[in-house]
Amino acid sequence: MRLWIDADAAPLMVKEVCYRASDRLQLDTVFVANMRLQLPPGYTYLSAVRVDSGADEADRYIAEHAEAGDVAVTADIPLAALLVPKGVAVIDPRGEEYTAEVIGERLSVRNFMDGLRSAGVETGGHAAYGAREKQAFSNALDRALTRALRTR
Repeated sequence: MRLWIDADAAPLMVKEVCYRASDRLQLDTVFVANMRLQLPPGYTYLSAVRVDSGADEADRYIAEHAEAGDVAVTADIPLAALLVPKGVAVIDPRGEEYTAEVIGERLSVRNFMDGLRSAGVETGGHAAYGAREKQAFSNALDRALTRALRTR
């Protein structure tokens, strides 16, 4: 089992939670990005993969390498839509879990909003990432990892 992090846009607080979870659970954790990542020293189970620059290269790498029973962290709904049917547990940095029951709807809403933005409609965005979001993510990650480790 591995923990996959779509690290291109993951907030630093999310990465820090994942560092500690990796260490505590002795869990191989892979950060994937199209830029060089500086991982903190002293964490045995962390690794980084740098992919070519370009749209969705990190997503493509994770989709190709993640396996059933793994856990992934991404805010990218199209990536989540590829991983969930493979049996990968997927959560976003705000603590939302993408499941088979909700991923189709979330992808439809994402595509609709993308269409609005392409047409020039201002759709807003997420509020700032803070302590409340970090706590929701930490809780969701703990639940996802606990379930994954139980079924291993």
